[in-house]
Amino acid sequence: MEFQPVQRAADAFQQTVSPDQIQAICRRAFGKRTQIVSAVELGAGTYNNTYRVDLGEDRPVILRVAPEPARQNRIERELMRNEHASLPYFAPIGAMLPRTLAIDFTHEVIGRDYLIQTMLDGVPGPEGLTAYPRQRWASFYRQLGTIARDVHSVTGPHFGPVRGPGFATWSEAMLASLDDTAADLDDARLDATDVREVAKAAAQDRAVLDEITRPRLLHGDLWTVNVMLARDAPEPTITGVFDCDRTSWGDPAADWTIYLASRRPDRTAFWETYGAPSRTPGATRRALYYLARHLGAIRLERHRLGRPDRDPGTYAELSAVLTQLLA
Repeated sequence: MEFQPVQRAADAFQQTVSPDQIQAICRRAFGKRTQIVSAVELGAGTYNNTYRVDLGEDRPVILRVAPEPARQNRIERELMRNEHASLPYFAPIGAMLPRTLAIDFTHEVIGRDYLIQTMLDGVPGPEGLTAYPRQRWASFYRQLGTIARDVHSVTGPHFGPVRGPGFATWSEAMLASLDDTAADLDDARLDATDVREVAKAAAQDRAVLDEITRPRLLHGDLWTVNVMLARDAPEPTITGVFDCDRTSWGDPAADWTIYLASRRPDRTAFWETYGAPSRTPGATRRALYYLARHLGAIRLERHRLGRPDRDPGTYAELSAVLTQLLA
Protein backbone atom coordinates (compact mmCIF):
# COMPACT_ATOMS: atom_id res chain seq x y z
CA MET A 1 0.00 0.00 0.00
CA GLU A 2 1.16 3.53 -0.74
CA PHE A 3 1.31 5.59 2.46
CA GLN A 4 1.68 9.37 2.54
CA PRO A 5 1.65 10.83 6.06
CA VAL A 6 1.97 14.51 6.88
CA GLN A 7 5.46 15.20 8.16
CA ARG A 8 5.33 16.76 11.63
CA ALA A 9 7.69 17.36 14.50
CA ALA A 10 8.10 14.43 16.89
CA ASP A 11 6.37 16.36 19.69
CA ALA A 12 3.50 17.67 17.55
CA PHE A 13 -0.01 17.32 18.94
CA GLN A 14 -1.22 15.30 15.96
CA GLN A 15 0.47 11.90 15.80
CA THR A 16 0.07 9.88 12.62
CA VAL A 17 -0.88 6.21 12.74
CA SER A 18 1.17 3.53 10.98
CA PRO A 19 0.30 1.74 7.71
CA ASP A 20 -0.19 -1.49 9.68
CA GLN A 21 -2.69 0.24 11.95
CA ILE A 22 -4.63 1.61 9.00
CA GLN A 23 -4.70 -1.86 7.48
CA ALA A 24 -5.98 -3.33 10.76
CA ILE A 25 -8.64 -0.64 11.05
CA CYS A 26 -9.93 -1.23 7.52
CA ARG A 27 -9.93 -5.01 7.87
CA ARG A 28 -11.95 -4.78 11.05
CA ALA A 29 -14.41 -2.44 9.31
CA PHE A 30 -14.69 -4.13 5.89
CA GLY A 31 -13.43 -7.69 6.30
CA LYS A 32 -10.15 -9.56 6.63
CA ARG A 33 -9.54 -9.68 2.88
CA THR A 34 -9.61 -5.90 2.50
CA GLN A 35 -6.63 -4.54 0.58
CA ILE A 36 -5.63 -0.88 0.69
CA VAL A 37 -4.26 0.75 -2.46
CA SER A 38 -3.20 3.96 -0.73
CA ALA A 39 -3.67 6.06 2.39
CA VAL A 40 -2.96 9.79 2.11
CA GLU A 41 -3.08 11.96 5.21
CA LEU A 42 -4.92 15.26 4.72
CA GLY A 43 -3.24 18.16 6.45
CA ALA A 44 -5.99 20.78 6.67
CA GLY A 45 -7.36 19.66 10.05
CA THR A 46 -5.68 20.52 13.34
CA TYR A 47 -7.22 18.02 15.77
CA ASN A 48 -7.93 14.55 14.37
CA ASN A 49 -5.65 12.76 11.94
CA THR A 50 -7.56 12.40 8.67
CA TYR A 51 -6.74 10.07 5.76
CA ARG A 52 -8.14 9.53 2.29
CA VAL A 53 -8.05 5.77 1.91
CA ASP A 54 -8.34 4.10 -1.50
CA LEU A 55 -9.72 0.57 -1.20
CA GLY A 56 -9.75 -0.01 -4.94
CA GLU A 57 -13.48 0.73 -5.14
CA ASP A 58 -15.34 3.45 -6.99
CA ARG A 59 -14.60 6.10 -4.39
CA PRO A 60 -12.07 6.48 -1.56
CA VAL A 61 -13.26 6.68 2.03
CA ILE A 62 -12.24 9.05 4.81
CA LEU A 63 -10.64 7.70 7.99
CA ARG A 64 -10.53 10.04 10.99
CA VAL A 65 -8.49 9.10 14.05
CA ALA A 66 -8.89 11.00 17.33
CA PRO A 67 -5.95 11.97 19.55
CA GLU A 68 -4.99 9.62 22.35
CA PRO A 69 -7.22 10.25 25.39
CA ALA A 70 -4.32 11.56 27.49
CA ARG A 71 -3.63 14.28 24.89
CA GLN A 72 -7.17 15.66 24.89
CA ASN A 73 -8.10 18.86 26.73
CA ARG A 74 -11.22 19.14 28.84
CA ILE A 75 -12.99 21.37 26.32
CA GLU A 76 -12.10 18.95 23.49
CA ARG A 77 -12.63 15.62 25.21
CA GLU A 78 -14.05 12.76 23.16
CA LEU A 79 -15.16 15.03 20.35
CA MET A 80 -15.64 12.12 17.96
CA ARG A 81 -18.09 10.50 20.35
CA ASN A 82 -19.87 13.83 20.64
CA GLU A 83 -20.19 14.01 16.85
CA HIS A 84 -21.59 10.49 16.70
CA ALA A 85 -24.24 11.40 19.26
CA SER A 86 -25.06 14.58 17.32
CA LEU A 87 -25.71 13.12 13.88
CA PRO A 88 -29.45 12.39 14.28
CA TYR A 89 -30.03 16.04 15.14
CA PHE A 90 -28.49 17.23 11.88
CA ALA A 91 -31.48 15.91 9.93
CA PRO A 92 -32.28 19.36 8.41
CA ILE A 93 -28.95 19.26 6.53
CA GLY A 94 -28.58 15.47 6.48
CA ALA A 95 -28.14 15.32 2.70
CA MET A 96 -24.98 17.42 3.02
CA LEU A 97 -23.25 15.24 5.63
CA PRO A 98 -20.93 12.29 5.03
CA ARG A 99 -22.27 8.84 5.94
CA THR A 100 -20.61 6.86 8.72
CA LEU A 101 -19.43 3.50 7.37
CA ALA A 102 -17.67 2.20 10.48
CA ILE A 103 -16.96 3.49 13.96
CA ASP A 104 -14.91 2.02 16.79
CA PHE A 105 -14.51 3.37 20.32
CA THR A 106 -13.28 0.10 21.85
CA HIS A 107 -9.54 0.92 21.55
CA GLU A 108 -8.93 -2.75 20.75
CA VAL A 109 -7.17 -2.04 17.43
CA ILE A 110 -5.41 1.17 18.43
CA GLY A 111 -5.70 3.15 21.63
CA ARG A 112 -7.70 5.91 19.94
CA ASP A 113 -11.26 6.47 18.74
CA TYR A 114 -11.73 6.35 14.97
CA LEU A 115 -14.44 6.38 12.35
CA ILE A 116 -14.67 5.84 8.61
CA GLN A 117 -16.97 8.01 6.49
CA THR A 118 -17.95 8.43 2.88
CA MET A 119 -15.94 11.01 0.98
CA LEU A 120 -17.97 14.06 0.01
CA ASP A 121 -18.05 15.38 -3.54
CA GLY A 122 -16.48 18.72 -4.43
CA VAL A 123 -13.44 20.65 -3.32
CA PRO A 124 -12.55 21.86 0.20
CA GLY A 125 -14.02 25.25 1.03
CA PRO A 126 -10.78 27.27 1.33
CA GLU A 127 -9.50 25.97 -2.00
CA GLY A 128 -12.83 26.30 -3.78
CA LEU A 129 -13.66 29.76 -2.49
CA THR A 130 -10.37 31.35 -3.54
CA ALA A 131 -11.07 30.27 -7.13
CA TYR A 132 -13.70 33.03 -7.29
CA PRO A 133 -13.20 36.81 -7.06
CA ARG A 134 -14.15 38.20 -3.65
CA GLN A 135 -17.09 40.14 -5.04
CA ARG A 136 -18.75 36.79 -5.78
CA TRP A 137 -18.34 35.40 -2.28
CA ALA A 138 -21.63 36.90 -1.12
CA SER A 139 -23.56 33.89 -2.40
CA PHE A 140 -21.34 31.63 -0.29
CA TYR A 141 -22.13 33.59 2.87
CA ARG A 142 -25.84 33.58 2.06
CA GLN A 143 -25.76 29.78 1.77
CA LEU A 144 -23.81 29.52 5.00
CA GLY A 145 -26.44 31.68 6.70
CA THR A 146 -29.19 29.33 5.53
CA ILE A 147 -27.31 26.25 6.76
CA ALA A 148 -26.60 27.85 10.16
CA ARG A 149 -30.24 28.88 10.49
CA ASP A 150 -31.39 25.32 9.74
CA VAL A 151 -28.97 23.87 12.29
CA HIS A 152 -29.99 26.39 14.94
CA SER A 153 -33.65 25.56 14.41
CA VAL A 154 -33.16 22.18 16.12
CA THR A 155 -33.93 22.14 19.86
CA GLY A 156 -32.48 19.77 22.43
CA PRO A 157 -32.97 18.27 25.90
CA HIS A 158 -30.29 20.13 27.87
CA PHE A 159 -27.56 22.77 27.67
CA GLY A 160 -23.93 21.82 27.05
CA PRO A 161 -22.24 19.26 24.76
CA VAL A 162 -24.71 17.06 22.88
CA ARG A 163 -23.20 13.91 24.40
CA GLY A 164 -23.03 15.55 27.81
CA PRO A 165 -22.50 16.50 30.49
CA GLY A 166 -25.85 18.24 30.30
CA PHE A 167 -26.98 21.25 32.32
CA ALA A 168 -30.43 22.49 33.25
CA THR A 169 -29.58 26.14 32.60
CA TRP A 170 -27.48 28.05 30.11
CA SER A 171 -25.56 29.82 32.87
CA GLU A 172 -24.45 26.47 34.32
CA ALA A 173 -23.22 25.32 30.90
CA MET A 174 -21.35 28.57 30.28
CA LEU A 175 -19.69 28.55 33.71
CA ALA A 176 -18.62 24.93 33.29
CA SER A 177 -17.12 25.74 29.88
CA LEU A 178 -15.22 28.76 31.21
CA ASP A 179 -13.94 26.77 34.19
CA ASP A 180 -12.74 23.95 31.92
CA THR A 181 -11.04 26.44 29.61
CA ALA A 182 -9.19 28.00 32.54
CA ALA A 183 -8.10 24.58 33.82
CA ASP A 184 -6.86 23.61 30.34
CA LEU A 185 -4.87 26.84 30.13
CA ASP A 186 -3.36 26.05 33.54
CA ASP A 187 -2.31 22.62 32.27
CA ALA A 188 -0.66 24.30 29.29
CA ARG A 189 1.13 26.72 31.67
CA LEU A 190 -0.64 29.69 30.16
CA ASP A 191 -2.08 32.54 32.19
CA ALA A 192 -5.80 31.98 32.75
CA THR A 193 -6.43 34.86 35.16
CA ASP A 194 -8.56 36.77 32.68
CA VAL A 195 -10.72 33.75 31.86
CA ARG A 196 -11.37 33.24 35.58
CA GLU A 197 -12.33 36.91 35.92
CA VAL A 198 -14.84 36.42 33.11
CA ALA A 199 -16.21 33.37 34.92
CA LYS A 200 -16.66 35.41 38.12
CA ALA A 201 -18.58 38.06 36.19
CA ALA A 202 -20.70 35.37 34.53
CA ALA A 203 -21.60 33.90 37.91
CA GLN A 204 -22.99 37.31 38.89
CA ASP A 205 -24.77 37.61 35.54
CA ARG A 206 -26.67 34.33 35.71
CA ALA A 207 -30.00 36.07 35.19
CA VAL A 208 -28.82 37.59 31.90
CA LEU A 209 -27.44 34.27 30.66
CA ASP A 210 -30.59 32.44 31.74
CA GLU A 211 -32.78 34.59 29.54
CA ILE A 212 -31.86 31.79 27.13
CA THR A 213 -34.29 29.03 28.08
CA ARG A 214 -34.45 26.83 24.99
CA PRO A 215 -31.30 24.85 24.04
CA ARG A 216 -30.61 24.92 20.30
CA LEU A 217 -28.13 22.94 18.25
CA LEU A 218 -24.77 24.66 17.70
CA HIS A 219 -22.37 23.20 15.13
CA GLY A 220 -19.34 24.61 16.91
CA ASP A 221 -17.07 24.80 13.85
CA LEU A 222 -19.18 25.65 10.81
CA TRP A 223 -17.15 27.83 8.49
CA THR A 224 -15.07 27.71 5.30
CA VAL A 225 -12.72 24.95 6.44
CA ASN A 226 -15.52 22.48 7.13
CA VAL A 227 -17.57 22.70 3.95
CA MET A 228 -17.18 21.35 0.42
CA LEU A 229 -17.94 23.37 -2.70
CA ALA A 230 -19.14 22.20 -6.11
CA ARG A 231 -16.50 21.94 -8.82
CA ASP A 232 -16.65 24.49 -11.64
CA ALA A 233 -19.96 26.04 -10.54
CA PRO A 234 -20.76 29.58 -11.78
CA GLU A 235 -20.68 30.80 -8.17
CA PRO A 236 -19.46 29.27 -4.88
CA THR A 237 -21.97 26.52 -4.08
CA ILE A 238 -21.86 24.56 -0.82
CA THR A 239 -22.45 20.85 -1.37
CA GLY A 240 -21.21 19.31 1.87
CA VAL A 241 -20.66 19.93 5.58
CA PHE A 242 -18.35 17.89 7.80
CA ASP A 243 -16.48 17.80 11.14
CA CYS A 244 -19.53 18.15 13.37
CA ASP A 245 -17.65 17.10 16.50
CA ARG A 246 -17.84 20.33 18.53
CA THR A 247 -21.63 20.37 18.70
CA SER A 248 -23.51 21.54 21.76
CA TRP A 249 -26.91 22.76 22.91
CA GLY A 250 -27.09 26.44 23.74
CA ASP A 251 -27.70 29.97 22.51
CA PRO A 252 -27.18 30.24 18.72
CA ALA A 253 -25.44 33.58 19.28
CA ALA A 254 -22.67 31.64 21.05
CA ASP A 255 -21.87 29.51 17.99
CA TRP A 256 -18.46 29.81 16.30
CA THR A 257 -20.24 30.57 13.04
CA ILE A 258 -21.83 33.70 14.50
CA TYR A 259 -18.49 34.84 15.92
CA LEU A 260 -16.79 34.58 12.51
CA ALA A 261 -19.70 36.10 10.60
CA SER A 262 -19.52 39.13 12.89
CA ARG A 263 -15.78 39.69 12.55
CA ARG A 264 -15.68 41.41 9.15
CA PRO A 265 -18.04 43.69 7.21
CA ASP A 266 -17.56 41.77 3.94
CA ARG A 267 -19.59 38.90 5.43
CA THR A 268 -22.85 40.84 5.75
CA ALA A 269 -24.54 38.58 3.18
CA PHE A 270 -24.61 35.89 5.90
CA TRP A 271 -27.22 37.90 7.81
CA GLU A 272 -29.47 38.25 4.75
CA THR A 273 -30.48 34.60 5.07
CA TYR A 274 -29.71 33.87 8.71
CA GLY A 275 -31.56 36.88 10.07
CA ALA A 276 -30.35 39.98 11.89
CA PRO A 277 -28.64 39.40 15.24
CA SER A 278 -30.41 40.55 18.39
CA ARG A 279 -29.31 43.93 19.72
CA THR A 280 -31.14 43.90 23.07
CA PRO A 281 -29.11 44.87 26.16
CA GLY A 282 -29.14 41.26 27.34
CA ALA A 283 -27.96 39.91 23.97
CA THR A 284 -25.21 42.52 23.80
CA ARG A 285 -23.93 41.56 27.25
CA ARG A 286 -24.13 37.83 26.55
CA ALA A 287 -22.11 38.38 23.38
CA LEU A 288 -19.20 39.59 25.54
CA TYR A 289 -19.19 36.30 27.44
CA TYR A 290 -19.32 34.34 24.19
CA LEU A 291 -16.42 36.35 22.80
CA ALA A 292 -14.40 35.71 25.96
CA ARG A 293 -15.03 31.98 25.73
CA HIS A 294 -13.94 31.93 22.08
CA LEU A 295 -10.77 33.86 22.90
CA GLY A 296 -9.87 31.41 25.66
CA ALA A 297 -10.29 28.48 23.29
CA ILE A 298 -8.28 30.28 20.59
CA ARG A 299 -5.44 30.85 23.06
CA LEU A 300 -5.39 27.16 23.91
CA GLU A 301 -5.48 26.07 20.27
CA ARG A 302 -2.65 28.41 19.28
CA HIS A 303 -0.54 26.91 22.03
CA ARG A 304 -1.43 23.39 20.88
CA LEU A 305 -0.44 24.29 17.32
CA GLY A 306 2.88 25.75 18.44
CA ARG A 307 1.98 29.36 17.66
CA PRO A 308 2.69 31.10 20.98
CA ASP A 309 3.71 34.28 19.13
CA ARG A 310 0.01 34.90 18.48
CA ASP A 311 -1.10 34.44 22.09
CA PRO A 312 -0.64 38.09 23.15
CA GLY A 313 -3.55 39.05 20.89
CA THR A 314 -5.98 37.00 22.97
CA TYR A 315 -4.82 38.66 26.18
CA ALA A 316 -5.34 42.14 24.76
CA GLU A 317 -8.78 41.28 23.37
CA LEU A 318 -9.89 39.59 26.59
CA SER A 319 -8.69 42.59 28.58
CA ALA A 320 -10.94 44.80 26.46
CA VAL A 321 -13.88 42.41 27.03
CA LEU A 322 -13.33 42.48 30.80
CA THR A 323 -13.24 46.27 30.76
CA GLN A 324 -16.70 46.30 29.19
CA LEU A 325 -18.07 43.61 31.50
CA LEU A 326 -16.83 45.33 34.64
CA ALA A 327 -17.71 48.89 33.62
